Amino acid sequence: MKKILILSANPINTNRLRLDEEVREIRAALSRAISREEFELINTGAVRIDDLRRALLDNEPQVVHFSGHGAGTDGILLENISGEAQLVSTESLSNLFKLFKDKVECVLLNACYSETQAETIYHHIDCVIGMEHAITDKAAINFSLAFYDALGAGRSYAESFEFGRNNIDLHTIPESSTPKIKIRNNSKTLFSNKQTKSNMTEKRTIRIGTGNYNERIEGDYIQGNYYAASKQQNLAEAAAEIQKLLEQLDQSYSTDTTLGKMQVAAETIKTIENNPMIAERITSALKAGSIQALAQLLNHPAASFVIGALEDWQKTKGS
Repeated sequence: MKKILILSANPINTNRLRLDEEVREIRAALSRAISREEFELINTGAVRIDDLRRALLDNEPQVVHFSGHGAGTDGILLENISGEAQLVSTESLSNLFKLFKDKVECVLLNACYSETQAETIYHHIDCVIGMEHAITDKAAINFSLAFYDALGAGRSYAESFEFGRNNIDLHTIPESSTPKIKIRNNSKTLFSNKQTKSNMTEKRTIRIGTGNYNERIEGDYIQGNYYAASKQQNLAEAAAEIQKLLEQLDQSYSTDTTLGKMQVAAETIKTIENNPMIAERITSALKAGSIQALAQLLNHPAASFVIGALEDWQKTKGS
């Protein structure tokens, strides 16, 4: 069961926002999802600091959506016991999400000037969306509506982000460049291929003469796309493994120089070779897909060097 947690705060001493309307539109969008029985929507309003921690602990969501006021580099605004603004600093918010990095897949900060928080949270969470500038209620609501329409339809987080930006444009609101995304895996979706396939599967009884026949229909098999989807999933998993290695190596090597990037590439190959499970997974993925397809899934300054090293490594493994 996947969980989407919506947190909202509109302190009494801040400008009024149409948060209820945004929640209603998100709920309506997700009610149309092809896998709607596979997720739970949790909505928590008038959020205080303790509410934030408890909501994350109690629900362990995959998606966390915050609607409210941002305070730029200072942080975001929640509420205190009196309903007035309570600042949560950027650093403390990032440190909180660090404690949920194995659970949370995506954080959407639908608040003005929240790109600073998005960049910091991105150190721990693979997909984070924030707002570069102030954003109007109309733009924020239209972005959320289209984002969850697409996410519920099985599109990736990256594609859903683009649907959100496009919906701002479609409504002739000049704010489509305000949302910004930080993401490591462009193919990652809320629902796994297995879950989506399960929901596309149905049983149908066909009557021919006096006989009854049960025909099992599976969408991907009928369309001939099952193996293609499987290959893409293998590549995405391999890319995620490599991306994780690259981020770990960032702590030891600078990627501002060519030498540093070459060192990162060499250490990446060394780590893969020393871990048979990772090596086997990446070898299988490369056999199923192309090295170029893998390259498109990596987001790192040393990615091109790593891809070159992987090509040599693949040739060595094949010889």
